[in-house]
Formats: sequence, structure tokens, C-alpha cells
Amino acid sequence: MKIEINQALAIIKRGSEELLVEQELIDKLKKGQPLRIKAGFDPTAPDLHLGHTVLINKLRHFQDLGHHVLFLIGDFTGMIGDPTGKSATRPPLTKEQVAENAKSYATQVFKILDKDKTEIVFNSTWLTDLGAAGMLKLAASLTVARMLERDDFSKRFKSNQPIAIHEFMYPLLQGYDSVALKADVELGGTDQKFNLLMGRELQKQMGQSQQCVLTMPLLEGLDGVNKMSKSLGNYIGINESPEIIFAKLMSISDDLMWRYIELLSFESLETIDSWKSAVKAGENPRNIKVRFAQEIVARFHSQDAAEGALNDFQTRAKGGVPDDVPEKPIAIDSQSIGIASLLKLAGLVESTSEAIRAIQQGGVKLDSEKVTDKNLQLAKGATVIAQVGKRKFAKIIIT
Repeated sequence: MKIEINQALAIIKRGSEELLVEQELIDKLKKGQPLRIKAGFDPTAPDLHLGHTVLINKLRHFQDLGHHVLFLIGDFTGMIGDPTGKSATRPPLTKEQVAENAKSYATQVFKILDKDKTEIVFNSTWLTDLGAAGMLKLAASLTVARMLERDDFSKRFKSNQPIAIHEFMYPLLQGYDSVALKADVELGGTDQKFNLLMGRELQKQMGQSQQCVLTMPLLEGLDGVNKMSKSLGNYIGINESPEIIFAKLMSISDDLMWRYIELLSFESLETIDSWKSAVKAGENPRNIKVRFAQEIVARFHSQDAAEGALNDFQTRAKGGVPDDVPEKPIAIDSQSIGIASLLKLAGLVESTSEAIRAIQQGGVKLDSEKVTDKNLQLAKGATVIAQVGKRKFAKIIIT
């Protein structure tokens, strides 16, 4: 039994940042019963990227060990807005916005989670019924001084940035979610530690067994510096095309590759260690990156899509033209059209100024020949394969 628990603990701790309290989790595992594993998601950004999946992957690890996942959509707390990491009060979402955003979660998360071992819950189920009296009682369970121990609240208070009273309620309500769900373990990012510990505190006050807390690191984006974020443009969306996912993963640095593999790959630690040994022995890291990129594409699309993405990437890397170039008929009134306007009408650039910049930087080709003249005119009746950068292609038919 001890060996089995040690093996389970190794899987649970793989890639994690901190486990509180480890001995308590061991005691829970020793009971041999499925644990209730909770993770909360505010439906503010329904398009998931690989950064989000670090935590979802860990939920899958728990499922593979036989435990029950509570995938909590914070439809109630989403209307408050999580202040974590914010330097100002975040505008709350409307009920309609929250409902619309929540719809897309299930189809995305079940690309990773086992549907039969997942229970999707909404915290409006119990928080709506809490009422004013319940809210006041909950607010009495913690002091303002304790709330100001939170790093983001503390910084805003010291710099005279406003903190709305309702923001203090967010960690309390997240903690109360753990009480309502009788969670055994709660997962979250390292920036969620205060909120996760609030669940332990409230469970203790209400006579429940305290949940264990497992924090997961925040995945860096493609720049290798900032946290992966759609707003920063350094993200890889799980709903992006196989070709885009593959190409973005191939673009990361060789050092960052290992970080991504550690947090995102489902390969065994032994396999990953063998990859590292092979690279130290002289194997090109690019070969490892290809295997990893195919694994991720297959997870969110299919194995066939992964093979196709590899072929597409290799074709583009050699300067070739993919087989599936979309046709773009462009009708013009005159007998010719300038290259910048043509690229814009074909949707390969956002503006003619962007087209001119791309030409000046050597990033535009017609029929595999680099374009150097920004004033180039193309005649009506011509058909050309246009390329902008490494990934954008179109077969343009000028009529």
C-alpha cells in the first residue's frame, strides 16, 4: 500500500509548485476512497490556451488515479471579478456575459478530462441561496488586517489605489465553495495561494476536514518571459488550427521547450529523462520539439492532424508552398492593381502600410519569388501564389 501511495504522490506532485499539507494528503489517500478534487474557473476568458491546461492536466492525473474532479465554473463570483494580480478594481461581468462564456468550457476541457469522472458545478447553486445574512456571517469570519496580507491588496493599499469592499468577498466566496463542495483537494495557480488557503480556513471554522492545497506554476508564453496571455499575444490557443499550434510550439527556444514539456506532456518522466540524455549526447533539440508538438496537436485535434501539421511545417520551412492554399478571387475595376492593395484585399495583411513594411523586410513572395518593389502592379487576369511571412498563403485570381 505504501508503494502505491508513494507512486500516486509522485504523479500528483509532478510539475507542481507546492503541496500543503503533504502528510494530510497521504492520510486521505490511505483511506483508499476517491477524493473530491476541486478547481475553479471564472468564465471571463472562455478561449483556453496551453497555460490554462497546466492545471487541467493535473486534474486529469487525479482522475487517472481514480479520483472525482469538481470542475467549478464561477458564474456567481465571475460577476464580482477575481482581484488576484490586479492593480485596479476589475469591472464585473453581467449575468448574460458569464452565461455565454461558460458555454464554451465543457467542449474544451473534455479534450483533456474524462467526462465520466468530471462533475461540472456552478457556484451560483449555493451562493445565490446564501443571502444577505449568510454573506454578513461569512464576512465576519475574517479581519481586514488578514485580507491586507494579500500581496496585491497590500500594494494597492500602500499606493493609495482604491480597493472596493466587494473585492474582499472574492476569496471568502471561493473558500466557501470548498465548504459547499466538501473538497478534499483544491488546485490553483501560484497566484491563487491566498484564496486556496481560505478554503482550508473556512472548512476548519465550519467543522469540516480541511482540504489540501496544490499550487501549479504559471506557464510562460512564447516570449519566455511573461505569463501566457491572450492579451499579450504570447499564447497558444487549444482551439487554434493544428498548423498554428505546431508552428508556435516549434518557435519556442530550446531552453523553454523543457519547461513546456515538463508541464504539458503526458509522457513518462523516464521518457523525458531519455530525451534530455539524448540531447546531451548530441541529438538536435528540434527532434524532441517535433515529438512534443505532435503530442499536443494530437491531443486537441487528432493524430492525423498532427502528421499533417508536421508536413505543413516542413514544407514551409523549405520555402515550399502547401497543398491546401486557399483561393482568393479579387475583382478589380482597372487593368491592374498595386501589390500592397492586393495583399490587403486577399486578407494576408491588415493594411497597405503593413504590406509595404512586409515587402521592405523581405517577407512577401509571389510564386516563390521575393518581392522587392513596393509599387509593383499586377495585371487583371493574372493568377499568383502570394505568401506573407512563413505561414500566410493565398492563391490570388485577379479578375
